[in-house]
Amino acid sequence: MTADTGWLPAEGLRAALARFLAFSPGSAGDVRVFFAPGRVNLIGEHIDYNGGDVFPAALKLGTWAFVRPRRDRTLRFASTSFPQEVTVSLDDLHFDPADDYANYPKGVAWALQQDGHQLQGVDVLYYGNLPNGAGLSSSASIELATAVAFNELAELGLDGVQMARIGQRAENQFVGVHCGIMDQFAVAMGKEQAAILLDCATLSYRHVPFDAGEYRIVIANTNKRRGLADSKYNERRAECEAALRQLQAWRPDLKFLAQLPLEAWPEAEARLANPVLRKRARHVVTEQARVHQAAACLAEGRLAEFGRLLNASHVSLRDDYEVTGPELDALAEAAWEAEGCIGSRMTGAGFGGCTVSLVHRDAIDAFAAQVAERYRRAVGLEASLYVSDIGDGAREVTAEVRTVCQG
Repeated sequence: MTADTGWLPAEGLRAALARFLAFSPGSAGDVRVFFAPGRVNLIGEHIDYNGGDVFPAALKLGTWAFVRPRRDRTLRFASTSFPQEVTVSLDDLHFDPADDYANYPKGVAWALQQDGHQLQGVDVLYYGNLPNGAGLSSSASIELATAVAFNELAELGLDGVQMARIGQRAENQFVGVHCGIMDQFAVAMGKEQAAILLDCATLSYRHVPFDAGEYRIVIANTNKRRGLADSKYNERRAECEAALRQLQAWRPDLKFLAQLPLEAWPEAEARLANPVLRKRARHVVTEQARVHQAAACLAEGRLAEFGRLLNASHVSLRDDYEVTGPELDALAEAAWEAEGCIGSRMTGAGFGGCTVSLVHRDAIDAFAAQVAERYRRAVGLEASLYVSDIGDGAREVTAEVRTVCQG
């Protein structure tokens, strides 16, 4: 198990700086460093693109971007996690599957230029301690680290919400994944020891203090790689849009599926003849109610009830939205049976990825061992577990990283 002992992993950052200087020779004093966290959605899955409220938080795990400005219009990308070194021109940005991770920062540069911003070339190396493709928004983390870097280097004057929109547009229009705004917003606007209650329709939000007391967030990775763009994510979105169109014949004022109140569900259910669409809509409506209940539970310190809502969310995602699969179900079920765990659910898009659990700090080692063993027996894979605190959003960290690297 990897414990998060702070957001500055000194050894990894020193190695990343050395790799960057080999990739981009020159003075270390010219290098600037930007950080963007991953995010965990505590509850409210597949709600963002349905126009509802979600409840994510930024992690202290994330992506660091080591950046050296260039005097031309060339972008050069490298990563400690991927073999590709990618070189492109700001005058010829297009999606290329062979460029893998580099399509995300390319998309950010493309979106910024689409908005009329003047950019110059950069050399960038990405180093991160987020598991890739695990549902913790490693793509949004790369996007926002890149957006903050361009924003600072070019003095664009963008705020966090604007950069979140840039990241979402890069993913939607450049990469081709029809994600909502939640991931990029949480990465940009995170606040230490607080979750974000975000209205995805209006982008109004408030930070809700996350005082877990003696409980810690434990993230378990299925280690089943799933490509979000190739998953059934877009299919689920289309099903929700179809359900919404049918319900609008009854409620023309309904702009988003998540706006349907829980008390209206019995009548709405009767108007959805297709059993698949009925299940998808039921998840959205009930999950939206759970989001509001969960925010109230955290604000009032009712952690046990919060944990039960996590469990109910996973069941809904398993049975009604059908986005879990055997690996995520095995992890959640193992967590439910482990002593010291008060709640666990899948987080992210599903089809692999991670679960998030609330576990008593004295039970974490036993929890990790028990969950890993039961998961291994159930599906034949090895789970990776991480303990993380909730941290701040994307920002420049040049001074802090220099201190660590010189220590």
